[in-house]
Amino acid sequence: MEKTFYVTTPIYYVNDIPHLGHAYATLVADTLARYHRLAGWNTYFLTGTDEHGEKIWKTVQQLGRTPKEYVDEIAESGFKALWQRWGLSNNDFIRTTEPRHIQYVQKILQRLYDSGDIYFAEYEGLYSIGSERYVTEKELVEGADGIKRLPGDRDPPELRREANYFFKLEKYRPWLIEYLNEHPNLIEPVNYRNEVLEMLREPIGDLSISRPVARLPWGIPIPWDEGDVTYVWFDALLNYVSALGGEGAEKFNTYWHKTWHLVGKDILKTHSVFWLPMLKAAGLPLYEKLVVHAHILGFDGRKMGKSLGNAVDPIEMESRYGIDALRYALLRETTFQADSAFGEAILVNRLNSDLANDLGNLLSRVMSMLEKFTNSKIPVCNTLEAREESIKAAALKLPETILDEIRGLRFHVAIEKIMEFVRDLNRYVAESKPWDLAKLEDKTKLHTVLYTLVEGIRVASVLLEPVIPNKAKEIRAQLGIEGDFVLEPAWGLTKSGSQVAPSTVLFPKVDIATLETKKESVVTEVVSPVVEAPVQAFIGIEDFAKVQLKVAEVLSCERVPKADKLLNLTVAIGDEKRTILSGIAEYYTAEEMVGKRVVVVYNLAPRKMRGIESQGMILAATDENGKVVIVSPERLIPSGVEVR
Repeated sequence: MEKTFYVTTPIYYVNDIPHLGHAYATLVADTLARYHRLAGWNTYFLTGTDEHGEKIWKTVQQLGRTPKEYVDEIAESGFKALWQRWGLSNNDFIRTTEPRHIQYVQKILQRLYDSGDIYFAEYEGLYSIGSERYVTEKELVEGADGIKRLPGDRDPPELRREANYFFKLEKYRPWLIEYLNEHPNLIEPVNYRNEVLEMLREPIGDLSISRPVARLPWGIPIPWDEGDVTYVWFDALLNYVSALGGEGAEKFNTYWHKTWHLVGKDILKTHSVFWLPMLKAAGLPLYEKLVVHAHILGFDGRKMGKSLGNAVDPIEMESRYGIDALRYALLRETTFQADSAFGEAILVNRLNSDLANDLGNLLSRVMSMLEKFTNSKIPVCNTLEAREESIKAAALKLPETILDEIRGLRFHVAIEKIMEFVRDLNRYVAESKPWDLAKLEDKTKLHTVLYTLVEGIRVASVLLEPVIPNKAKEIRAQLGIEGDFVLEPAWGLTKSGSQVAPSTVLFPKVDIATLETKKESVVTEVVSPVVEAPVQAFIGIEDFAKVQLKVAEVLSCERVPKADKLLNLTVAIGDEKRTILSGIAEYYTAEEMVGKRVVVVYNLAPRKMRGIESQGMILAATDENGKVVIVSPERLIPSGVEVR
């Protein structure tokens, strides 16, 4: 039976040009789509724009333009043009002003009205213009100015009283609670499912789904009442179905039952508490999964904002470093469970260390050796010995492992596993010493080593192609490897005798010292003044960005034989297991360490102690009595979460 996959981004509100949040969600969805296609799945990828609502109407009133002129410009010249420039693989781009969408929204509205799930009533409540919905006092947070707002809103909600049509949302609350409990994997990561269940503990009320034309003429008309237009969220959510042609259409029948919605955590409520009951009431099948990602933070660890000077312009960053480097750094540095910092220094660090040093340098060395030792032709592979067999075994195992990690939303883990394979190929170069083998009269071993390296690079390029699609193909083009490949366990697909192309630098390194770093004024807004200290006592944010601290859970622990101070700990960092040696045996027993949450230096180079490779460092401090105390999170935080 054919495997199918349908992935959607949020449709982006056209009140501004694309920012990093839009770019991140779309690049993640694109990567998901590419991995599934590479694995042979029948895949459909949808993105688009949300073009109705009060914010649009107010904006065009101020600009003196028509709504259609404005939304056409932002949707076509902003979002659609940028995604095309970046070479994204979406199958469709839907706009909520298209006739196909408008007709479908009116069809569903009429269906729900006829079934009795929509009624007319007068309502008074707090209305958030920023989120375009009524809110409760419980949802508001008091700001530094003492005014309560919905998180993320610039302005406080306003009290409104008007007559609207309402969808009987509260009627479906008991069913929704039961459904979420019966389908624990419907919303991932699981912490967001728990958040939705918490929302549903108290009555949620009914959902206002219309606005009077006299106040807001820009929207989809209510089919039975020309005096009202559709509430923007009721309109927008239906795009996921209207883009497939609606129930009964061929694309709907093929893809809808395998839908993954990718959204940011700020629209979790609309895509769960609103969207699921809407589907249920309309008699439509429910989606397979709601994938929720956390926020991208500025380089200083705070939520991005232009006023704070920590915002990242994805268009400028892509122009400077290329779309592949931007894709790689975003996917490698972020997690879905927790907010992740991102900035130019972080991107450059990944570009230099992973792409230039590990991958680019490997390709350059192999290309140079092929030119010197085989006249730039792929040699014949001879009998594999133990080391080559280990590389082949890893290559055959990785495709299934990587797809599992990707479908588990562990992009950073998947990429790290591929890069570990690349780093192992670099170790293989150092171990096998092809330059010495080239001096031998018998070139059999030399040719085997070089073929193994080329085939290993081919495998790595295929595994990385959904992450760096352009550079992955460039890698194979330089090696003279033609054709497209799939995500499958395969070895030996590189053809011996193929001519390699002239070598070019794949990822030019960037001198991090030349970056335009952010000034201290951004950071000093949130810290107290300090006494002067010698300049050498400080490091820049670009240096700190190189250190990755993560929460780990101790799975097992034992003393290291003949070492009074060392404990050997096996820790889980997300889904990854590592061995870490720590000199804390004088202060902690092996038994009491098991189950603890600790903070580890995640990207510390491994080193051997007592014949055991330690893959990280546990953070600890010394108290006033000279006792070592491990650093632990104040609350129970999932392992793998980055510490900032």
